[in-house]
Order: sequence, then structure tokens, then C-alpha cells
Amino acid sequence: MSELPTYTKSQLALRNGQDKPQTWVAYKGDIYDVTESRLWRNGKHYEHWAGQDLTDELADAPHTETVFEKFKRVGKLSPA
Repeated sequence: MSELPTYTKSQLALRNGQDKPQTWVAYKGDIYDVTESRLWRNGKHYEHWAGQDLTDELADAPHTETVFEKFKRVGKLSPA
């Protein structure tokens, strides 16, 4: 299995469902592709925006981190 590519926060921000065709979010250092989710249309899911690290925002969500199991991991978020 090949290593997932690493993306910076700036690169992730471009995958916000508006600037590029991909809609990605990060959680605990992993980046997930939520492009096909009807809940992320136009890069927004309730008060949350795609292209961001949602790790700190999950506490406000009505679901647990298992929701990310539905989506394909496409990369790692650069810690820098």
C-alpha cells in the first residue's frame, strides 16, 4: 500500500467545494474526500466549511468521529 500524499493547510483550503472540484475536510491529521456527500454540497455542512481541519469542531457535531469511516482518505495534513 502506498503512502498517502501530504497537503498543507493552504492546499486543503483550495478543496473547499468552490475553488476546485474536490471537497475535502481534515480530521486528526487525515484528509477525507467528501465530494460525493449530499451533506457537503457547495462546500458547506451546517455551520462547517470544507477545506478546513474539523478536528476541534467535532465536539459540536451530533455524531462521532466514526462518520469519517464513510469517506475515502486522500491524504495527510502537514503539521506545519
